Amino acid sequence: MTVSKEISPWVLEHHSVIPEGGHILDLACGSGRHSRFLQDKGYKLTAVDIDLNAIRDADLSGVILVQADLENAPWPFGSDLFDGIIVVNYLWRPQFQKLMTTLKGNGVLIFDTFSLGNEKYGRPKNPDFLLKPGELKSVFSDLECLDFFEGFVENSGPAMRQSIVARKIK
Repeated sequence: MTVSKEISPWVLEHHSVIPEGGHILDLACGSGRHSRFLQDKGYKLTAVDIDLNAIRDADLSGVILVQADLENAPWPFGSDLFDGIIVVNYLWRPQFQKLMTTLKGNGVLIFDTFSLGNEKYGRPKNPDFLLKPGELKSVFSDLECLDFFEGFVENSGPAMRQSIVARKIK
């Protein structure tokens, strides 16, 4: 899988739904490209990843950096902390409920990752890391779905993706 340095088109299109100036969690932030973009838009950011080496080289003064193993260590965040959560190109199903708990009332989840069928185009190929049809809509059904996409895209290369923008109802 090629790591894109481009901003997810889904994030570009929907970030403004997050309350202006709000505090956003960039989950599995990688190089911090979304943190940088959102910080430039006036948001406060917390960026978390297992390896912060890539993000340390970025110019992200003011971004709270959290190094955490999101899959094998305790969840590092409490309840009702973030106005927005961004998840791009990452999937760990045991976190789904934690994401909803960590989101503040009226907070917005923007989730954009690979889905079944992507194995034809590249990595990930393992079905454990590919969303099933309608999975995000089903899992986050307690949130108000503002937009949903499922299908083929050709952003940084051909891929099957599933994406949701959903608001936590107070």
